[in-house]
Amino acid sequence: MSRTIKRLLLGLLKPAAAIANRLESWDRLWAHARLKAALDSALDSSVVVLGTPELHGSRNIHLGRDLFLYPGLYLETQERGRIEIGDGVVLSRGVHIVSYASVVLEDGVMVGEYTSIRDANHRIAEGHSVRDTGHDAKAIRIGRNVWIGRGAVILRGVTIGESAVIGANAVVTRDVPAHAVVGGVPARPIERARGG
Repeated sequence: MSRTIKRLLLGLLKPAAAIANRLESWDRLWAHARLKAALDSALDSSVVVLGTPELHGSRNIHLGRDLFLYPGLYLETQERGRIEIGDGVVLSRGVHIVSYASVVLEDGVMVGEYTSIRDANHRIAEGHSVRDTGHDAKAIRIGRNVWIGRGAVILRGVTIGESAVIGANAVVTRDVPAHAVVGGVPARPIERARGG
């Protein structure tokens, strides 16, 4: 395509692009309104909703202020499960949070894309389908300012201390102390890179 034709086409498309940009703001407002209507609890106007989250189960979900919720978010509460998200939390694209007991993310937590946080495991009983054996659940608590890397998995009963860092694709099966850096499968302590 010649530069002249490209320049002409870009000039013609500019007004349409401006309209599309304005519609993006309406999409966010619509996503916020849909989430607010779907929850029994309040949803603060400071929450940025880039795509309507997929909600399942009892919807026992409580959201703080100044959240940033990317598209593809999946939130599910079953039985007595509860999801509680503090202020200033970022939930990136494709994050899944499932609770049968309790999942708490304290203020300032940042969760990377496609992370899975689940407080229950299926029971396994000989002669029975895994689907029909129920779940064993134990609460998860993620402390203030924790950073969870892309694709991490946080399993039942885990407590992650304040300001800890969970490496990308880590599988966290046990508690992580405050300020620790962990990675791997299963997640283990790793050293922080030393600054220059």
